[in-house]
Amino acid sequence: MFRTFRFDAVLIQAVIAGALSFAHLHDLAAAAGQDGWKAWAYPVSVDLLMVAAWRRMRTDTSNRDAWLWFTIALVASLGANVATAGMLDMNHVPAWLRILVAGWPALAFLGGTLLAHAPAPKPEPEPEPVEEPDREPVSDLTVERAPEPAPELPPADPAREEAPPEPAPSAPAVPVPPALLDHARKIADAHHAQTGAPIDAATLRARLGVPPALADSITLQLA
Repeated sequence: MFRTFRFDAVLIQAVIAGALSFAHLHDLAAAAGQDGWKAWAYPVSVDLLMVAAWRRMRTDTSNRDAWLWFTIALVASLGANVATAGMLDMNHVPAWLRILVAGWPALAFLGGTLLAHAPAPKPEPEPEPVEEPDREPVSDLTVERAPEPAPELPPADPAREEAPPEPAPSAPAVPVPPALLDHARKIADAHHAQTGAPIDAATLRARLGVPPALADSITLQLA
C-alpha cells in the first residue's frame, strides 16, 4: 500500500508541475503577442522538445546534442515560470522577449529534427568465436607389459645341499592364504630348479619372513 501511495503522490506532483508550467508558457506567449491557438501551441512545443531530448539522453548518455536541447527547453520552461511570477511586466513585454518567442518555433523544429534523425549508438560488436584447430584423432594405444623376470636367488650353500632334508614337522597345520601359498610355490620351484632339491622349511621361512608354524604349514602343503 505504501508503494502505491508513493507512486500516486509522484504522479499527482508531476501533473501539477506540468499544468503550472504549461499555463506559464501560455501566459508568456500571449503577453508576447501570440494570441489564440498559437499561445497554446508554445507550451506543447517546449514540452515535446524536452521529452525528445530526455529520451535521446536515456539511450545515448554521451550525446551532447541531447544535453544541449534538453537545457534549452528547460531554460525556456523555467524562464516562463520566473517571468510570470512578477519578475516581468506582462503588459509591457520587452522587444527582445517578443523576438525570442517569435523565433521559438523554428528553434524547436531544428532541435526536434536533429534529435529525431541523430544516428543511434552502435552496439558493441560481439567477440567472434575462436575456432579451435582440428585435432588429429588419437589412435588407441595398446601397452604391452613385459613379463617380470623371476627373482634371482642367491647361490645355494653347499653344506646345506649335502645335509639330508629335515623331516616334515608334526605340528598342526596353520591355514595359509592362497596368495602366500602361490608365492611360496614360486620360490620353491626356483629353489628346486637351482639346487635340484626341494626347499626346506628353514630356507622357506627365511625367504618369506613368516613365523615357523606358518612356514611348516606351507612346507607341508608344497610337499
